[in-house]
Amino acid sequence: MFDLNAWITALLPIGVLALVTWSVSVVKRDASIVDSVWSLFFLGSAVAYSIAISDTGSRAVLMLVLVMLWASRLSLYITWRNWGEAEDHRYRAIRARNEPYFTLKSLYLVFGLQGLLAWIISLPLLAGIASPQPLNLFDYAGAGLVLFGLTFESMADIQLSRFKSRAINRGRVLDTGLWRYSRHPNYFGEFCVWWGFYLIALAAGGWWAVASPLLMSFLLLKVSGVTLLEQDISERRPAYRDYMLRTNAFFPGSRREHVTEELHT
Repeated sequence: MFDLNAWITALLPIGVLALVTWSVSVVKRDASIVDSVWSLFFLGSAVAYSIAISDTGSRAVLMLVLVMLWASRLSLYITWRNWGEAEDHRYRAIRARNEPYFTLKSLYLVFGLQGLLAWIISLPLLAGIASPQPLNLFDYAGAGLVLFGLTFESMADIQLSRFKSRAINRGRVLDTGLWRYSRHPNYFGEFCVWWGFYLIALAAGGWWAVASPLLMSFLLLKVSGVTLLEQDISERRPAYRDYMLRTNAFFPGSRREHVTEELHT
């Protein structure tokens, strides 16, 4: 059953977190810090749902544990990765397009918008936490998919961090490990996480939460993920062109080595 009152309560932690982070971004002149709190919007929502709904069960515990693992890992990693760095080039582009007064505009263009998206995407968390029914096979399948996605994206992030930490790799493209089979294995892992959360919601009868993984998939593939990152990357990094020809964009698959060979013959 869809609990509208509980869903609305999640707006409070999301709104507070967005406002506080925006205030910090104004001082730092860095709107990209919103990436560090993106996953925390969902953790705040899950906690709000568990407080607002009195009749919960083991599914709520399962959902809370999984969300906590995913959200804390992603937030800590992004914070560590961006520590001491300048504002991400994607946000610098948004800033340039929305001057003057971007400082004020970013409150709704960046922080408010991401908070609203997180609120909508959190629907499977609401469905799972609101159900007091016993766990079933869909729960176990969903939990397994979430853990697989979490492991997959963690491994991809570790491999990329190690690659970038070596000066010899400056200007080169990582095409080994998971990055050999997908140009964005971290996003594929994220995709699995959210379809896993949906399976748990489905186990609770929350079929209506399907808007969440569909929206997340669209964002990863067409908006803030693959499309945005690759719109000018071949111009900034010429070596990436061959990599794009050889390697699947999103879903892992075998490499197309013959394509590169044909281009150089």
